[in-house]
Formats: sequence, structure tokens, C-alpha cells
Amino acid sequence: MDLTPQQKLELITSNLEEVFHRKLIEDVVLTEQRPLKIYWGTAITGRPHCAYFVPMLKIAQFLRAGANVKILLADLHGFLDADKTSEELLESRTEYYRFVVENMLKAIGVSLDKLEFVKGRTYQLTPNYCFDLLRLTTMTSEHDAKKAGSEVVKQMDSSPLSGSIYPLMQALDEEYLGVDAQFGGLDQRKIFTFAKDSLPKLKYKERAHLMNPMVPGLTGGKMSSSEPESKIDVLDTPEVVTKKIKKAFAEPKKVENNGLLAFAEYVLFPASELREGKPRLVVERIREEKEPLVYGSVEEMRRDYQDDVLTPQLLKTCVTRSLNDLLSPIQMAYNQSLEAQEMTRKAYPEAGKEKPAKDKKKDKGAKKKGAGRQEGEQHANGASTPTTNGEPLPVR
Repeated sequence: MDLTPQQKLELITSNLEEVFHRKLIEDVVLTEQRPLKIYWGTAITGRPHCAYFVPMLKIAQFLRAGANVKILLADLHGFLDADKTSEELLESRTEYYRFVVENMLKAIGVSLDKLEFVKGRTYQLTPNYCFDLLRLTTMTSEHDAKKAGSEVVKQMDSSPLSGSIYPLMQALDEEYLGVDAQFGGLDQRKIFTFAKDSLPKLKYKERAHLMNPMVPGLTGGKMSSSEPESKIDVLDTPEVVTKKIKKAFAEPKKVENNGLLAFAEYVLFPASELREGKPRLVVERIREEKEPLVYGSVEEMRRDYQDDVLTPQLLKTCVTRSLNDLLSPIQMAYNQSLEAQEMTRKAYPEAGKEKPAKDKKKDKGAKKKGAGRQEGEQHANGASTPTTNGEPLPVR
């Protein structure tokens, strides 16, 4: 069913924490009635984890609203951020990110027709871009550059100059990608503010900015790519997913900072709506020998959780099963691609020999599918999601 311009606007701005320059978006969608051009960027650093489902679900909504979306594989940003990715690993990690992001979107039933992947180095090393970057350095103080990147770029006692260049490039990306708006997590707010103020100084137009809320992780904090036990990797087997979610913190009857409920709100319900046409989550109560609990909204889940009808154990079982359902097609694609497996070994050699994710159909001993992840972040501009401890996603 085709959406009206007003319905498109509501879908584009739904569930966001904050929007800069909303009028620009309204002008494009309601007045000009053309596709809104949006970009989301992810710095190429640690292995993408399940927290990335949060921005993926929002990108799915953008596409459903008819927007044209560019995903920036920000390879040079990963290199600039305290050298999180060495120059030798940039290419293989960039290809791995693309593989994971594409298959995450396919797993939630997203058409990629209006989606474009762009590598940062394809335009960030051109003479015009480099000269604009130099122009911007003459207009930006050291203090303002550090302040802009303080929530995203790794901070150290003696930080390299590259970290100050990071936010300047992210601002310029809006112009060189030719978009109307940039999407990211709320932790991107300082960079978005910097971009909003800086582009007009270069005689470029101000863009709109769309910010996802920071979703708590499985322990109530943010996600961490650097600590394997704190995150759920998209290639984690059902057994590993089950183990990690069992360890997740979920205080009975308390819905605040509950990473499992947040994951249900920002991933599981939107994913079910995309795939089935309406939001729906089923919580089985086999051990209790009771009828399953069927939810059509996170508000219903919260009420039952507060009343202890939905217990932490029941919630964990539901999230585990649902997450494994989402991960299954991604892991199947990985298992069927020797190229992807070789790409992973090259991209993350420190992880040792990567074993292909188990094929659930062959693994008769595998437990029921599971779910669970959340987050917090972006130049993966765009959303927050969880792990089991706490630092923001490596997204710009």
C-alpha cells in the first residue's frame, strides 16, 4: 500500500529522540514530494554485532517511506579514530562490514533497491574534498574539534591529531554524499551540531539530522565491540547467544534501563511488523504449562513485566528465540560463502581461525533460536544498541 506524504513523514520521524531542521524534511516530503535523501555512516573498526539491528530497523523505515538511503562505509574514519583499524586491514574489514549490513537488512525483509553503499575513500581523497577539509580547519578551533568528537572518538591523555579531523570529515560527508539529512544515534549530537554550524561557513547548505535514542545494552549500559563477552556477534551460535542472554541483567518488575525490553521495542517489534505486517511477539510458557503471552506492543510487555506476569526468565527466553531467528539467515549466508569466511579471517586475524557459524539445520543438538541485543550508537550514524557491558557502537 502506497503511503501518503504525511504518513511518510510520520514514519521517517517515528521513535527518534531528536530532529534538527525538521522543516527541511517537511519541505522535501510534504511540499516537494520527492524522496528524502539520507545517509548513515559506520566507522570500520571492530566486528559488527547485534546492536546494529537498531539502526538497521530505522533504515528499513526510511526505505519504507520511499527515502533514498546511502550507507557510508567509513573506512578512513576507522583509521583516524586512534588507529582502531590499521591501513592494512581497511579493505578487508570494509568488505566484511558490507556483507554483514547487507545480510542484516535482508534478514528483516528489507528491499535494497533504494539503498547504496559508498566507501569513504572513493571521494574523501579527492582534491576538492581535501581542499574543503583544509578550508574547514582554518575555521575550526582545536577546542571545537575535540568537543565535537568527544562522545564518539576515543579520548586519550595525548590524543592524536587524527581524532580532531574525524568530526570535520563527517560534516563534509553530508555535502559530498549529496544528501538532505544525516542519521545517527544521540551520541552523534555534538558532531551534528558542528556540521549544522560549519557547512554554511563553506557556503554549503545546512542539512537535517535524525537521532535515534541511546538504547541500553543487556546490562543496562551501552554496547562494546571490543569485549567479546559483552556483545552478541552476528555469527554467534544459538548456544552462545543463549548463554550470553542468560547472563544479561534484568531486574524483576523494573522496566527502566532494561536492555531486553529495549531490544524488543527497537528491534523485535519493528522486525515482526516488517515481516508479518503487524508488531507481534509471543512468549511461550511451556514449563509453567500455561498459554503463551501474545504482545502487540512494548507497552503491553512493560505492564506485564511490572506486574511480574512476564518474568525475567520468560523475557530472556523470548528474546533469545527471536534473536536467533534473525541471525539464522545471516549465518546461513556466511556458511555458504567461502569468500565471506576468508574475508573474515583477513579482516580480523587477531581472532584466530574463524569457525563457520553452525548450520542450525544440521546441528540437531542446537537449542531453540534466541534473541537479544541492543545498543547505543553510530557514525554508524544512526542508532544505539546493546551488548553486555558498555561503550558506544563504532559508528560515526
